Amino acid sequence: MSRPKKLRKVTFNPDIIYFKPRAVPLAELQEVKLNLDELEAVRLCDLEKVEQKEVAKKMKISQSTLSRIVASARKKIAQALIEGRAIAIQKK
Repeated sequence: MSRPKKLRKVTFNPDIIYFKPRAVPLAELQEVKLNLDELEAVRLCDLEKVEQKEVAKKMKISQSTLSRIVASARKKIAQALIEGRAIAIQKK
């Protein structure tokens, strides 16, 4: 039996939850789903330039968990940009 998932504190609530390449019909696009905690981690680490140790404290998770979340988010964002996919931000 796996360990229960620890709750992650997210203070950012985006108004826009969907991005897609311009001039490509939605029906033709594949989606990449970005979780809200992944968006928060990327926002704090990359946009706000907060140290990962501080971000982990703010989100109430370990630094290694944060590192995995950020890596996952960056991979999804890169995949969407390189492969021309839409990004759907999943609010939970």
